Amino acid sequence: MTWIAPSVERRELPTTAGEREMLQGWLDFHRDTLLAKCAGLTPGQLVEASAPPSALTLLGLVRHMTEVERVWFRTRFLGQRIADLYFSEDDPDADFHGAEPAGAERDLAAFRAEIEVCDKAVADRGLDETFSPRPGRTLNLRWIYVHMIEEYARHNGHADLLRERIDGATGS
Repeated sequence: MTWIAPSVERRELPTTAGEREMLQGWLDFHRDTLLAKCAGLTPGQLVEASAPPSALTLLGLVRHMTEVERVWFRTRFLGQRIADLYFSEDDPDADFHGAEPAGAERDLAAFRAEIEVCDKAVADRGLDETFSPRPGRTLNLRWIYVHMIEEYARHNGHADLLRERIDGATGS
């Protein structure tokens, strides 16, 4: 039996909430949306570059967002010294280029696991806590949340187009 990307039930968006709950709610919604765009597809479909001439794939987007979560929350904000999952000096776009059907189940599990680790890692941190990703630039945790929401929103637009080209599925 061929593995199929599992379905996901998107969490309800908060409509009246404090800032932290609102930011977390929108981030979770966009995370779930990316998984929903993959749901029901085979590994081969997840790595299909369905919008030529672009080589972008749904699994490439999942791998990219796994790395983005890891870099912003854990490496930059928390200062953890952890290895990149996909990036390398030889191929800084390996998150996109290295997606293969044989790794689909593992890559989706890595995405879910990274989200869980990131959420736990910053759960007790204040939105006003700052960090400096490079000399002369100071950001706070709130900035990361807003950046992550816009990053997912942009890539979920890509995912919409890719999915529609793969099997005609549309929707939010």
